Amino acid sequence: MIDHATIEKIKEAANIVDVVSEFVSLKKVGANYKGLCPFHNEKTPSFYVSPARGICHCFSCGKSANPVSFIMEQEQMTYPEALRWLANKYHIEIREHELSDEEKKEQNDRESMFIVNKWAMDYFHDILLNDVDGRAVGMQYFRSRGFRDDIIEKFHLGFSLPSRNALAQAALEKGYNEKYLVATGLCFKRDNGELVDKYSGRVMFPWIGVNGNVRAFGGRLLDARTKGVQQKYINSSDSDIYHKERELYGIYQAKKAIAKENCVYMVEGYTDVISMHQCGIENVVANSGTALSFYQIRLLHRFTENIVLLYDGDAAGIHAAMRGIDMLLSEAMKVKVLLLPDGDDPDSFARKHTADDFRQYILDHQKDVIEFKTEFMLKGVTDPIKRSEAISSIVKSISVIEDQIVRATYLQDTAHRIGMNEATLIATMNKFIRSGQDAQAKEQQRQQQGQAAAQPEPLQPATPQQQAKKVEYMLIQAVVRHGEQIIYDNVETADGQTTSLNVAQYISYDLGADELTFSLPIYNKILQEALEHSSDPGFKAEEFFMKHPDMEISKVATEMSFDKFQLRKGAKLRSGEEVLREQIVHLVLDFRMDFVKEKLKKLQIEIAQCTGDNERMISLIKDYQETQKLRNTIARELGNEIII
Repeated sequence: MIDHATIEKIKEAANIVDVVSEFVSLKKVGANYKGLCPFHNEKTPSFYVSPARGICHCFSCGKSANPVSFIMEQEQMTYPEALRWLANKYHIEIREHELSDEEKKEQNDRESMFIVNKWAMDYFHDILLNDVDGRAVGMQYFRSRGFRDDIIEKFHLGFSLPSRNALAQAALEKGYNEKYLVATGLCFKRDNGELVDKYSGRVMFPWIGVNGNVRAFGGRLLDARTKGVQQKYINSSDSDIYHKERELYGIYQAKKAIAKENCVYMVEGYTDVISMHQCGIENVVANSGTALSFYQIRLLHRFTENIVLLYDGDAAGIHAAMRGIDMLLSEAMKVKVLLLPDGDDPDSFARKHTADDFRQYILDHQKDVIEFKTEFMLKGVTDPIKRSEAISSIVKSISVIEDQIVRATYLQDTAHRIGMNEATLIATMNKFIRSGQDAQAKEQQRQQQGQAAAQPEPLQPATPQQQAKKVEYMLIQAVVRHGEQIIYDNVETADGQTTSLNVAQYISYDLGADELTFSLPIYNKILQEALEHSSDPGFKAEEFFMKHPDMEISKVATEMSFDKFQLRKGAKLRSGEEVLREQIVHLVLDFRMDFVKEKLKKLQIEIAQCTGDNERMISLIKDYQETQKLRNTIARELGNEIII
């Protein structure tokens, strides 16, 4: 476990802008920053980061987070995992090791898999640098590709020894559990129980996720075995920590350059990425031959909306460039395509040119994606049927663009380019749009039916205990944001002394006089802790609860630090001690009114159900009348008319 002092050190060091910038491209707006929300798919930024308050908030989906909870949500990590991630970022020492039996109860399998992968990456890298076979075979291969030492270090390249169980034996000797060696795909077990290395005799390319965790590996054969072999490369299989459709090779090394350049180059392979980095172009990633996915596109869109598809000029390169065009356009990406000269791929081209020459070549030869698709699909096509099919494919790509002005501009340009009436293209595009809407509606209906089939019992509405009332929320929000602020001075106590009351004390004492509590236990806990710490020197409720070691309390406080609604432009918020006092008193009365109304409803039900017991009936009616009087008293205090 991580000790409390280290946790506090991590929280103090964590800067919300630094942390969020690892995953989202942010632009400064006044004292804050904004970008595309990483928690839901959006095309217009509504995600704000406040460095002064150390939190972020999306005004579209409502998610709020501090540095720790942001990493937990973004990377689906546990609290300890998120703390370790931040510790690593800020170089705060926490010893990483294979979990003991006691620690396994505290942690989960995911963290163990990440630890094993990190060890394996270091193991392969050490073999490459220091083992005889590593230097003679692995390093020789990388040298033949022209890779410098700094680039080999930057991408943590390595070598797996030819022995079928070298890594397995080394890992077991270090105390790593074979369960995680198999779960990560580093090893597999034969029928006889033997543990065998998956990547023996291969040079190794670690896949490092956007957050710096080692998620997977790719390995390449080097010797005569590659002759006639279809699969020179093998990659990790999907696991709890790696899904190939969600990852991009090189994203960890490229993310800062992508945000800085506001552009990303998409290539196919490991060596393409590495050679371009060595050339001096760092804003480059690879999908390693897999079909582009929405997950990958949205990952890139956090950093930039501009993408250049950079592929070989042969048939395979053209085919790769054509894949995923519609998905990129539908996600509001601005897409360019560049095919390199015949015989060159990004790897070979980068090794022959400087970064400036490479960039200039891209600027001179890249084409807009629709222009590229039009030229490619219509080049040399004279058959009317094939030509009409090609035009339909082009118009279909335009139809997925959401921005109407962009769509109209593309259609106008395409009509002029191919010499066809624009109205005809518009009619065709509208058919595609309607067809897409119908398909989307059917898919939603199918998913709803599937969910209904998987849930035979109808969902019950949330009870008041499961869903906090608005007044409760606002009262605890006041405790979180203003708990330490004095709202009453010189209050006389029962023994004749005078004291001051802050927000937390007033709410606690007022409700406590009638033993009233909140419907959610976590709200009662927040109020109680605010009361206990009210007299602490320098106590600031908002800071205290947002950095609370209980992550549930921290999440609630972070959410409450932002208002759920934004003020109209030009509107001003009333402030000051007197205004705050009025608001708190009013909220407490509202809370009491809700409680009284709820009690009246229950008494009405009990009276209606009471038969044959006159004594109880009289008692219930008397209680009902007294409660009505209390309701009317509260109504007068709230400034409302008396309710009969």
